[in-house]
Amino acid sequence: MGSSSTEDESVGRSADASEGPTGRADEGAGESTEKRPTSEKRPTGRSGASRRIGRAGSYSKGIARRREILDRAIEVFRERGADGTSLRRIAETIGVSHGALLHYFSSREELLVAVYEHAERRRDLDRLEREGPDAFDEAAVEVMANAALANLEVPGLVQLYSTLVATSLESEKGPAKNYFTARFEGVRGRLAKRLREDQAAGRVRDDVDPEQTAALIVAASDGLQIQWLLEPSIQLQQTLELFAVLLAPR
Repeated sequence: MGSSSTEDESVGRSADASEGPTGRADEGAGESTEKRPTSEKRPTGRSGASRRIGRAGSYSKGIARRREILDRAIEVFRERGADGTSLRRIAETIGVSHGALLHYFSSREELLVAVYEHAERRRDLDRLEREGPDAFDEAAVEVMANAALANLEVPGLVQLYSTLVATSLESEKGPAKNYFTARFEGVRGRLAKRLREDQAAGRVRDDVDPEQTAALIVAASDGLQIQWLLEPSIQLQQTLELFAVLLAPR
């Protein structure tokens, strides 16, 4: 149901891999008294959303503190889910004051988006450490199938994604709306690029439109993950891999 991001530019194509519930930005935050360097590089994510989610504090200290808050918040949402948990309650559970939490995240929705993005990033970095630099060197269909499977292995990630996408549809603007609009655009664009590469390499039939096919694969991945939430017996990876058969050169 989406895509992800890392904090290291050496990840390369890994930024495309989390096209699963189908994003990532670095961990900076806080309203800084220090001027941020204009040359600062930002990793891009599957989401295509390069801006920071959350507010800005003293820069280096703010990054570390924000990351610590997000690490704790992930555990809270894994245990309790995203529904029915107020920002004040979250602050109490993770051991910070309500005011301290508001310093980094102005709303519950903003915090949820940041938690989702952070969880995806950690997942991708874990995979990179396990499998090495070729971890995300995959064909287009494999990107979505592997990302979707990886999403299922992170407790609560698919549920949180589904909650946030639903939230993004309820208003014309807001953190979730902005984040997922950019995310889907980025995921489709990167997947279409891989499909064109696969067509040039003879792995994908050349009579299909890459942009339209990318949108279809993303829709199938997201829809199957929602079905999995309702019925865990759904064969998610195998079903998505059918695209490889359908797209094989004739």
